[in-house]
Amino acid sequence: MDYRVVAHRVDANGSLARAKSAEVVLGTDLAGRQDAFNPVELFLAALAACMIKGVEQVAPMLAFQFTTVEVRLEADRQDSPPKLVAIRYEIVMGSDEPDARLDLIHRNILKYGTISNTLAGAVPLEGSLRRA
Repeated sequence: MDYRVVAHRVDANGSLARAKSAEVVLGTDLAGRQDAFNPVELFLAALAACMIKGVEQVAPMLAFQFTTVEVRLEADRQDSPPKLVAIRYEIVMGSDEPDARLDLIHRNILKYGTISNTLAGAVPLEGSLRRA
């Protein structure tokens, strides 16, 4: 599967990315913007989306029942050279499934996640899945 995104600078305050018929405002202003994701936030949002999509993909195969999913992420950045040095996550699920099944879906989310697998060799990714 191939992926394509096109991004362009709108003005000194921001940029716009497009894929398919979707658009995302990018916070590329050096001062930052409250109404747009900066590059690191967008990166973390991609990881969150990957994890949530993993739940949607794996839950039917495991007959796993859930009502809600929330992913919370934090990252640590070093200044020189600028890069992320740690990512922490917490997946919070509304589910009455037993703890062993929560652990099973957590392992599967990580095992089959394109973004999480890509990151695994580049930055420490630590986290947990817990019941809401």
